[in-house]
Amino acid sequence: MKDIQGQRDYRRINIKKVGVKNISYPVTVLDKAQKTQKTVATVNMYVNLPHHFKGTHMSRFVEILNRFHGEINLKSFHLILEEMKARLQAEAAHMEIAFPYFLKRGKGQNSGVEIREYACKMHGSLEKTDDLILEVQVPISPPLPSQVNNGLPRSLGHWGLATIRLRFRHFIWLEELITLVEEVTRHDLNWPAGGGDAEQTLSVENITKALAAKLEKHPAIRWFSILVENLSQGYSTFASLEWPEEDPTTGGRQEIRAAH
Repeated sequence: MKDIQGQRDYRRINIKKVGVKNISYPVTVLDKAQKTQKTVATVNMYVNLPHHFKGTHMSRFVEILNRFHGEINLKSFHLILEEMKARLQAEAAHMEIAFPYFLKRGKGQNSGVEIREYACKMHGSLEKTDDLILEVQVPISPPLPSQVNNGLPRSLGHWGLATIRLRFRHFIWLEELITLVEEVTRHDLNWPAGGGDAEQTLSVENITKALAAKLEKHPAIRWFSILVENLSQGYSTFASLEWPEEDPTTGGRQEIRAAH
């Protein structure tokens, strides 16, 4: 059968992006405790086509994905992008995978464990070189100071969200990243002496700074962005930063951007 989509197009109009999106697909991701974890991802796959092609067969995207049997890791991500670029004769290939990741977490002393869900994404692009960004959303639920009467800490519940995006020098476990964020947002926030203003201590700026101080020391991370949101009724506040800065002349961490 004649490949109409692969024929040359002499109108010299570049298609910026063409592909498929919102594919619900079973995937297997790495799990530090259990080796692997099966989950269901939403997948977007698209390419940049040169002007001399009319288009591409959309079924090829899913064919390529099927060849890797849903095994998602750093190596397979790169290989999928390479095959997309080669088979579709594209200038660049892109893939986004969003999936829920589940971890067992202790509920407190003598309270057993619970299964918590974390929203994760991987975004990869391949043109001349490849670029991979890992994203994870971690609910923030820092404890309030101990109550005077019984000394038991009260939880604020889901005070907000910390969204971490990073590029890495070498492999980092999802569990390690999630645990790092949870340790900062639960334990590293210093309460003012004598009680003080808890609302001020739990500002989006303070939490963003605390997370940045921890992440920039991690040897596996070469770039990160942080978005901390406080989800209040009727409105939200946020603070964000990137490290390192895009402008090398300023040196150090980018100024925090916040909105209230």
